[in-house]
Amino acid sequence: MTRQVKRAFKYRCYPTDEQAAELSRTFGCVRLVYNRALEERTRAWYGEQRRVSYVQSSAALTRWKKTEELVFLTEVSSVPLQQALRHLQTAFGNFFAKRAKYPRFKSRKKSRASAEYTRSAFTWRDGRLTLAKTAGPLDVRWSRPLPKGSVPTTVTVSRDSADRWFVSMLCDDRIAPAPATQNAVGIDAGITSLVTLSTGEKVTNPRHERRDRACLAKTQRELSRKAKGSANREKARRKVARVHARIADRRRDHLHKLSTRLVRENQTVVIEDLTVRNLLKNGRLARAISDASWTELRSMLEYKCAWYGRELVVIDRWFPSSKLCGNCGTIAAKMPLNVRAWTCDCGVAHDRDVNAACNILAAGLAVSACGAGVRPQGSSPGGQSALKQEPLRREP
Repeated sequence: MTRQVKRAFKYRCYPTDEQAAELSRTFGCVRLVYNRALEERTRAWYGEQRRVSYVQSSAALTRWKKTEELVFLTEVSSVPLQQALRHLQTAFGNFFAKRAKYPRFKSRKKSRASAEYTRSAFTWRDGRLTLAKTAGPLDVRWSRPLPKGSVPTTVTVSRDSADRWFVSMLCDDRIAPAPATQNAVGIDAGITSLVTLSTGEKVTNPRHERRDRACLAKTQRELSRKAKGSANREKARRKVARVHARIADRRRDHLHKLSTRLVRENQTVVIEDLTVRNLLKNGRLARAISDASWTELRSMLEYKCAWYGRELVVIDRWFPSSKLCGNCGTIAAKMPLNVRAWTCDCGVAHDRDVNAACNILAAGLAVSACGAGVRPQGSSPGGQSALKQEPLRREP
């Protein structure tokens, strides 16, 4: 049974100078409207204990356009400005639901420059995209086709720090489930090996950031020598941004290929609920953990499993996968990170990562079959009863 999903297709685009100038003005107006609305909401909440709704923010935007100071807001399409207010409303909704922190102001240098257009603000005809207030269609490089018969519902134009332009088109798509299989795999994330599978396979960590570290350091040194505000400093900044973009693109490409392979080959995928934010507090490993990008890999596995009809099981973060003997169930008292292989009292020698991946798979299959509350039973080397573990939770 095919699944109806909303899917975004992202392409490189090359606007003309006139189009780039218009889009840049739109980006600036979107950022200004978002920050001004956030400022008004913050003042109303902390000064009067009053919440401001989207409707009230939209009415305020209409008033701003009539002032002499902000009359230039009428020169760009109104749809991206309204979408900025909707995004702010969503941000406050997530904040009040305790799913996110308080919304932050957008920075001209650090925030992503983007504008979102709905159907009333763009024209899609014969495979050509024309945005409101721009002259002529965009020059888009169609690296892959859109779903047959699909019409974009939302178009987002963005420019990254390396001055590359992108257009993302949100479309309705039908995805057929992958062929059924009986395979299941447990995944142990690491640094030396990006992931270790319960089959014994170890996927080498490409270490994209380390490979380009010398080039990155050189461009950053060149940037530090340029005078602030000069044209040469802007050129040097773009060089640094291009190195960062190349690292991010390679990393993302590798994670997409890996996650797609794991989802296609296995009916059940089991992973750990890692708290990457806490792990990044380790100063010695933070750079390597960031380069591995475990959070992005998990995100890809989540939506691809949902797309292709696979089951993703996330076991509890406190499950002792590395310290648990997969043969007898004994839990070792300590397991420092420098111990990569160990021998249990029962005589079985373990590779730390492979053993952890097998334990993760076993725990995930137990959760899948029996539901929450399954935890390993065993004894520690000293004869003590098994360490109490929090119940395993299966995420929705």
